[in-house]
Amino acid sequence: MSVDKLTLDDVDLENDVFAERIPHDTFALLRREAPVHWYDWKHGRGFWCVTKHADLVAVHKDTQTYSSEVGAAALEDLDEEQIEARKSMLDMDPPRHSRLRGLVSQPFTPRTVKTYETALRELTGLVLDRALPLREFDFIEEIAKELPIRVLARLLGVPEEDNDKLIEWGDRCIGNTDPELADVLHDSPESDQYRLLPFRSPAAVELFEYGHWLAAQRREDARDDLVSKLVHAEIEGEKLTPQEFDTMFLLLVVAGNETTRQAIAHGMNALMEHREEWRRLTAEPELIWRTGADEILRWSTPVLHFRRTATRDVKLRGRAIRAGDKVVVWYISANFDEEVFDEPDRFDVGRARNPHLVFGGGGPHYCLGAHLAKLEVQVMFEMMLPRIADMEPTGPAERMRTNFTNAFKRMPVRVTPA
Repeated sequence: MSVDKLTLDDVDLENDVFAERIPHDTFALLRREAPVHWYDWKHGRGFWCVTKHADLVAVHKDTQTYSSEVGAAALEDLDEEQIEARKSMLDMDPPRHSRLRGLVSQPFTPRTVKTYETALRELTGLVLDRALPLREFDFIEEIAKELPIRVLARLLGVPEEDNDKLIEWGDRCIGNTDPELADVLHDSPESDQYRLLPFRSPAAVELFEYGHWLAAQRREDARDDLVSKLVHAEIEGEKLTPQEFDTMFLLLVVAGNETTRQAIAHGMNALMEHREEWRRLTAEPELIWRTGADEILRWSTPVLHFRRTATRDVKLRGRAIRAGDKVVVWYISANFDEEVFDEPDRFDVGRARNPHLVFGGGGPHYCLGAHLAKLEVQVMFEMMLPRIADMEPTGPAERMRTNFTNAFKRMPVRVTPA
């Protein structure tokens, strides 16, 4: 269907659509004609779609009106038992959110992240040394997934030989709507037996059990890693409950691995599709540090949306949102808002004004790992591009069937070394 003929009745935000492409035409229509739009969802009660940059910022900052307490990463209708069983730091408002965040924030502060650069260069070199001589390979498998998981494993204190386990568990959780990845599809009747688990995924149980094993070791032998901090930390004189530890560990594994992997993958895919921008980065490598990484992040927008729940009746752009309504903020739309970005559909590694919302719209839920993720992207592209004369796809990049993350499953490429 042509963009001119697309109407609000045609808006389709189901997983199958995102398995094919990001529906930028749909989001452009919503921004233009219905920036706060009620969507009748086939799997439960509908939700409001918020698609303009300014509105996402407003929703993020007003935690008293737009709460995270009822499942920030879940579109489904959750009962009280599910809410409490799944609740992670992501699903909390201040002050509890702030106290939990404080337990794990120190390794992710800008000052601390700067100290990681030497180690990141070392890890990136190891990844590239192994992958590039293969000449033909899956970019996701050999490069994009390797750097984030290696960094995450060091931060958590996970043995390097267990990296692949973390990746597998994370993929099965995030891929809970993709038949190739899911143990049980999220919207199938069989998933009801896992209704109390994050993502309704049995992979969460395996990840929890691994976290328990690691936590038991750190109770006996504390080290300078995040798991040690979590098992020995106290909030107002009380240690984390088993449920709080489980959901925090899962959140760190999934968020710390999946999102940066996709930013790297989409960044390379964009450079293969926009050769003039590749040439710019090659001629001016400092661009990746000044503006290029932010444009890669904006273009990729690894997390497509999060959910809030209205705590009271409120109006947004004249639309009457009722207490209890689901309010879904679409980052993938806000990051292409014509009122904020000049020529948003153009990939521009020199984009000077780039207030993207990849890491959230400000407020208490601003992404904990933002500075680390950006540094990983900067180091990867600064080191990788001089080592390749060319990279070209040998087949289409395959997308995950999900409307939650902007995720490639496979990205076959052929490399000509420099």
